[in-house]
Amino acid sequence: MKKTVLKLMQALGLACKVRRRKRYNSYQGEQGAVAPNVLNREFEADAPNQKWVTDVTEFNVGDRKLYLSPVMDLFDRQIISYSLGLSPNLALTNDSLREALTSLKPGQQPLVHSDQGFQYRHASWRTLIEGAGAVQSMSRKGNCYDNAVMENFFGHLKEELFHHVRFLNTDALAPAIEEYIHWYNTKRISTKLEGLSPVQYRAQALAA
Repeated sequence: MKKTVLKLMQALGLACKVRRRKRYNSYQGEQGAVAPNVLNREFEADAPNQKWVTDVTEFNVGDRKLYLSPVMDLFDRQIISYSLGLSPNLALTNDSLREALTSLKPGQQPLVHSDQGFQYRHASWRTLIEGAGAVQSMSRKGNCYDNAVMENFFGHLKEELFHHVRFLNTDALAPAIEEYIHWYNTKRISTKLEGLSPVQYRAQALAA
């Protein structure tokens, strides 16, 4: 049946339009300072709070949108902080970074990597990083592979949660995302973490 339909479409000169998922893009032109790609796709870390990655992703629910801004520690791929909001504004990204910075111990000065979104080129973002003695890093323009680990997390989140449930509104989606992140950190096992969850991997490493 499928082949018959394809043959008929070809004979009639018809083509099927494929809907592609539109990825949120925070790039808004050359505004603000751009940091070098210090991370350079070196996604492994020897200890907690050495290398962080962050980004913003968008969820469409009815006629509204919800945005998530997480900060991930590359040591164990744990989401150490996040913020949710109805706008991808400076407060969204700054709040998640500010919360992550509170987890630092004396002497810890992580590399903080992002894309070139306007939020990360803004003076307020740079001030937070510089105030903590951290180092800013950015992906090259239009190169999502430079932040592949965070992109991979967004893929898991949407495939395992968002694309399998029909949420009526953003009020229903927000707590579901919070529950997913808790599960991801504490229960979801990873082959990269020796079959442990991020929290289990960190506890085992620190106890060794």
